[in-house]
Amino acid sequence: MIPDNKFICFEHIIKQFQEGDQRRTVLADLSATIRRGEFVAMVGRSGSGKSTLLNLLAGLDQPTSGEIWVGDTCISGLSDRDRTLFRRDHIGFVFQFFNLIPTLTVRENVLLTAELNGWKDADAKTQANKLLDAVGLGDRANVFPDKLSGGEQQRVAIARALCANPDIILADEPTGNLDADTGASILNLLTRLVREQNKTMIMVTHSMDVAALADRILKLDHGHLVETKS
Repeated sequence: MIPDNKFICFEHIIKQFQEGDQRRTVLADLSATIRRGEFVAMVGRSGSGKSTLLNLLAGLDQPTSGEIWVGDTCISGLSDRDRTLFRRDHIGFVFQFFNLIPTLTVRENVLLTAELNGWKDADAKTQANKLLDAVGLGDRANVFPDKLSGGEQQRVAIARALCANPDIILADEPTGNLDADTGASILNLLTRLVREQNKTMIMVTHSMDVAALADRILKLDHGHLVETKS
């Protein structure tokens, strides 16, 4: 059971993959807790296990051993279907490469998460319009993603991630595909909206400048949690 003052807890997480005759350990006995409303950055070199851990926290994969708790739910013990439903109800994603659907308009892309969560059409549209205004794209709602710059597409992705009002935002290198100035603007926007709405955010990044904006930094090295900075 997760401690009362924590929100996300992973305990003794090991993740291994079979490669031919060998078992490769990607994550080695990781344990940490994250408070509700906290912004945590995960840093480390390529191959250190950051994205693997993010996938486990998202319920996209299961650990070889150990437990992952979100509130009172042990997501590592859920079935594939129940993990999918939990992810849909509680987690929003912001990706490096935006992952917008090119055949949907900006508004339709943002609406998607709320619609999948069973929101009423009127409520979903009100929420989408509010978030598009918040990210400065209220006047671009009816255009398609290919008409937007990279920074604008990432702003749409942020609005989409927040549209179903998830408890947790998982961000995987959200500024990695943007130039420095645009990336800084996007990061400031994402951080501001997450803090205003008291979301818990876990962000994978290679940049210590980006990580410096977080409340806490978890550093991974060859699958080990080697450092935690507040």
